[in-house]
Amino acid sequence: MFFILGIFIAIFLSLLLLLKAKKSRADKILFIWLILISVLQIFRYFFESGYFFKHPNWLGIELVLPVLHGVLLYMYVIEITGNTIKNKGAVFLHFVPSILLFVLIIPFFLLTNEQKVFVYQNNGEGFEWFVLIEGLVVVISGLAYSIWSLIIINRHQKNIENIFSNTEKKKLQWLKILAIGNGVIFLLALFFETNVTYTAIACLVLFIGFFGINQLNIFYSNMDVMEAFDEKSLIEDEKAYKEEVSTKSVSKEKYAKSGLTEKDILEIYKALNDNMDKNSWYKNNELTLVELAKSLNVHPNHLSQVINEKEGKNFHNYINALRIKEFIKLASIAENKKYTIISLAYDCGFNTKSTFNKYFKLQTGKTPTEFFNS
Repeated sequence: MFFILGIFIAIFLSLLLLLKAKKSRADKILFIWLILISVLQIFRYFFESGYFFKHPNWLGIELVLPVLHGVLLYMYVIEITGNTIKNKGAVFLHFVPSILLFVLIIPFFLLTNEQKVFVYQNNGEGFEWFVLIEGLVVVISGLAYSIWSLIIINRHQKNIENIFSNTEKKKLQWLKILAIGNGVIFLLALFFETNVTYTAIACLVLFIGFFGINQLNIFYSNMDVMEAFDEKSLIEDEKAYKEEVSTKSVSKEKYAKSGLTEKDILEIYKALNDNMDKNSWYKNNELTLVELAKSLNVHPNHLSQVINEKEGKNFHNYINALRIKEFIKLASIAENKKYTIISLAYDCGFNTKSTFNKYFKLQTGKTPTEFFNS
């Protein structure tokens, strides 16, 4: 029954993606992954129900498909975090293990239907070598891609602080859980029978379905803003920020090749401060580095450099520091006492209570209540 539930949910989610008007590459990859899961679950159901032994032509196909789980997860993560693989040769390399498994199992496909059934009913007799190789390849590949995906997600979570002023909905925590869950499935395959693994896969489908309904960014990845930003420079900015000294300046060597002179930096910094004072852009809770740079008519990398060097902060921390400053200013006005703390925080550009509390405590060392009661 659980297999059937997993099958229907996977097919339903696939249809949602198929009917989506503007499908991104991430959507297409997720669609293929869900179809793969549907096929594997259907095959497992046929195997358990005995249907395969009555129609053995399909036997063996399910052995080469599981290795694609990790590959498709990795490619989905790559796309959803804005790191598209542009080299077709690199894409092909990821499918080499599945191609090799298919080549190795060709002798099985050449058997008669009676021989295929015999092999299955006798624990892979005559193909023990393939069972061993297939098991190792599937588990190692699945775990490796799950870990690789987690590394990319963690890097993404750090990098977005250089681009977005509010990151709560962009940290892709659900995707991290999905990658961990995928890895757990392959660990289960090491210690438990196949039914346990396929039950876990059905649970994974339920997880995707739950977050697909409650968190639309599974089915809508808006990473266009990443295209305007040089990821290599973004990573260097993050490293530079981590290495900042107490004087709140980062090493000039980090930006030696940026092309900005000291005069350019001062001009951009002045324009930044003047426009922040005049327009209060930080109150836009969806403000991004790219949008701000466009408003100032400078390149996002250059603006990131100026904020790092002059403020000793990344973009995320810089904007939220301005929001806290504005909040304290508003909350100190007597006539604003009629408003709740969180409503004032929202007016200053925060979009979640947790983010506001986090940055207020970081900047003042106190909670809002402690701060205004002291």
